[in-house]
Amino acid sequence: MPEFLIKGAQLLLSLSILVVLHELGHFIPAKIFKTRVEKFYLFFDVKFSLFKKKIGDTVYGIGWLPLGGYVKISGMIDESMDTEQMALPAQPWEFRSKPAWQRLIIMLGGVTVNFLLAFFLFMMMLLVWGTNYTTKDDIKYGFGVSKTLESYGFQQGDKVISVNGEAYEDLTIDINKYIMFRKVDNIKVEHPNGSVEDIKLPEDIGTQLFEAGDLPALSERYPFQLDSIVKDSPADKSGLMATDKIIAINGQPIDYFFDVAYAIKNNTKKNLALEVERNNEIKNLTITPAEDKTIGIYKSSTDLEYIKIRNRQYSFSESISGGLSQGYWEVKDYLGQFKYIFTKKGASQIGGFAAIGNMFPATWNWHAFWYLTAFLSIMLGVLNLLPIPALDGGHVAFLLYEMVSGRKPGDKFMEYAQMVGFFILIGLVLFANGNDIFKAIFN
Repeated sequence: MPEFLIKGAQLLLSLSILVVLHELGHFIPAKIFKTRVEKFYLFFDVKFSLFKKKIGDTVYGIGWLPLGGYVKISGMIDESMDTEQMALPAQPWEFRSKPAWQRLIIMLGGVTVNFLLAFFLFMMMLLVWGTNYTTKDDIKYGFGVSKTLESYGFQQGDKVISVNGEAYEDLTIDINKYIMFRKVDNIKVEHPNGSVEDIKLPEDIGTQLFEAGDLPALSERYPFQLDSIVKDSPADKSGLMATDKIIAINGQPIDYFFDVAYAIKNNTKKNLALEVERNNEIKNLTITPAEDKTIGIYKSSTDLEYIKIRNRQYSFSESISGGLSQGYWEVKDYLGQFKYIFTKKGASQIGGFAAIGNMFPATWNWHAFWYLTAFLSIMLGVLNLLPIPALDGGHVAFLLYEMVSGRKPGDKFMEYAQMVGFFILIGLVLFANGNDIFKAIFN
C-alpha cells in the first residue's frame, strides 16, 4: 500500500476519534441539562451527507468534508448561522434559555474531553508499552552539537549527565524539548576527553536556536556509509557515487553523518569541496547544495549499536502518575511553541493537513498512532480554547463576560462576531494548507 495512503488512513482514523469524542463533550452535558441537540455530525455536511439517521430529536450523520465535525444545539448562534430560529421566542429546551453556568459547562465539554482523552492515552501507553529511555553511556558516540550550542561551550561528542541538576534519563529527542520549551539554566556534560563541565545557558536559548535554524540542537552521532544518490540531485550532478566514502568537506574531517549535516548547514560559500575515497584513491568533488541546503544522499549507519534503547515498565498505579506527568509536560511544551509561531519564521512553518499527516509513520504503528492521537487531542483542546468567535474559546469568553457583568451580548453582536470568527478560521486554514502546498512545490 502506498505510503501516503497509510499515513492518510491513520490521520483520518485519528481525527474521526477526536472529533466524535470532542462533540460528545458538548452533546452529553447538553442532554443532561435538557437542551435539544438537533444534529450530531462527524465531518461537515455541506449540501449533502454520506449518512444520516434521526433518533429522537437529533439527526446523527457523517458529512463528506473531513475538516472537523459539529453538534447543532437549539437556540445557539453558531457556525450554522440559523438566525430564523433566533428570531422566534426562546423555548425552555434551547441553549439561550439555560443559566449561564450550564451554557459554560456545555461549551467547555469538548476541550475537557480532549484533555482527559490525552491524559488517559498517555496512561494506557505507559501501562501497555512502558517507556523507552537512554542513559549517558547509551549514546555511544555522543551528541552532534549545533553551532549555537558550541558558542556556549558544548563540544562535538558531548554526553549529557544532568539538566538543571537532575540526572538525565530519557529519549534523545527529549533533550531538545528541554532546551526549546522549558527553562534550562544549566546542562552538565561529559566532554569527549572525559572532563565534566556545567554549561550555563541564557533564558532565550530556544529563540536563538530557532532563529538560527539550529534544530535539532543535539543529535546522536553515528558512523555511516552512503546507500544511494538521488537522481539529478546536487550530489548526482557532482559525480558523487554511492560506493564513495566521504573523507572531508571543506577541509573538515568527516567521521559521523552529523559532520556532513553540520558542514552543509554552516557552509558560507556557494559550493562544498568534498574529498572522497573511491577504489582506494582520493578524489575531489565540488557540490552546489540546493536552496534548502540538501545535496541528495541516502545513508545508513555502519554501527547498529550506536544507541542503546532501554525500556521501563509501569504498574497500573505507576502508569496513572506517569501518564499525568507526561500529559502535563506535553501540554506545557505545546504551549511553549506559541512563542515561536508568532514570528515571521514561525508563521512560515505552520502546516495544515499534509503536515499533520506526515507526522504519522509510513507503516502502521499502534504506539505511534495513539501517541499522535493524544498529541493532536491536546492541540485540538488548546486551539479550541483560543478566544476566537466560532471556536469554543470565543463562546466561553462571551459567557464569562455575561457572568461577570450580568449583561448578555445581543444576538446581532453574536451573529457578527460569529461571522468574523468564521472568516478568521477560514483564513488560518487556507494559510496553513497553503504553506503545505508551497513547500510541496518548491522543496
